[in-house]
Formats: sequence, C-alpha cells, structure tokens
Amino acid sequence: MNEKDHLEQEEIFSQVLRAGRRTYFFDVRATKAEDYYLTITESKKFTHDDGSFHYKKHKIYLYKEDFSEFNEMLKAATNYILEEKGEEVISERHQKDFKRPSELNGEETNPSTDSFTDVNFEDI
Repeated sequence: MNEKDHLEQEEIFSQVLRAGRRTYFFDVRATKAEDYYLTITESKKFTHDDGSFHYKKHKIYLYKEDFSEFNEMLKAATNYILEEKGEEVISERHQKDFKRPSELNGEETNPSTDSFTDVNFEDI
C-alpha cells in the first residue's frame, strides 16, 4: 500500500467541532482487518509571548465493542453535569463585565465596583 492509499484509507469519515481555542476531530479510521474505529482528538492552541504558537493534542481511540457502554456513560455524565450545574458556562465568570444573576437584580453588590465613577472623556 503506498502513502496515498494509506491516506485515503484514513479519510473514511471526519467531523470537526471548533470550540474557542479547542478543536475536536471525530475521525473514522480502518483497522488492518478493514473494520472501523473512532478517534476523538482534542487540539488546543497555545500562544507564546513572541506571537508564535503550538498545538497540544490528545487522542482517544474508541472501538465498536465499546460504543454502547461509552455512549451510555457519556450521556449519564453530561446529563449529571447539566442537572447539577445547569447550562451556564462557568468560564464566562472570568470575563471582566460578568455579573451574577443576583447582582443584576440588585441583591448583591461588588465592593470593587461600588466606588466606580463613570468618566466621560470629553470632560478631561
């Protein structure tokens, strides 16, 4: 088998999910016996101070005999997370302008912004 045939064999089916700095690849590949398996790859981009970047990749190989149990456990784990924590993305709290729902209703104040003064640059 030449390199081109090998490359074509690897490209049986592929899907890409872009999620911020992370990209997930779902690729169907073939074993030497011509059976199929799934690889799930997480690729995360890291930027250096000089502007250059690199990617870190993590890969999972998932074979047909494990699909059913894997799907059940993935569904159970994701359902648990959504039931316990809801669909709010916690990382959004790290944004500078994030306000908790209770803060929006005036129930809670943030001492670091209580003394904030709105400045109009035309006044300077």
